Amino acid sequence: MTEQALEKLRRICLALPETTERLSHGEPTWFVRGKKVFVTYSDHHHDDRVGFWFAAPPGVQEELVETEPERFFRPPYVGHRGWLGVYLDVEVDWTELAAVVTGLGWREALR
Repeated sequence: MTEQALEKLRRICLALPETTERLSHGEPTWFVRGKKVFVTYSDHHHDDRVGFWFAAPPGVQEELVETEPERFFRPPYVGHRGWLGVYLDVEVDWTELAAVVTGLGWREALR
């Protein structure tokens, strides 16, 4: 499941213009224009949870973590800056996640 989730996330991210992938802190990470991170895959904490983090607009993290904590979380290191974590080890609506990544994360990275 982990590899399938990573491949689906990879396809979503790399379909966006000006997006590249490289390892950052040992995890697949996607950048806009080669320098600004907009999505980071997260499996390196070995806490039995797999997910990804992305740059979310102000207020989105708080709302989603509060209303759906089984799907969303405040990620370490960047959560204090409003980034949103999404669990991939639960049932995932990939259409919804694609919309979130392309509509919120990628656009936020372009700012």
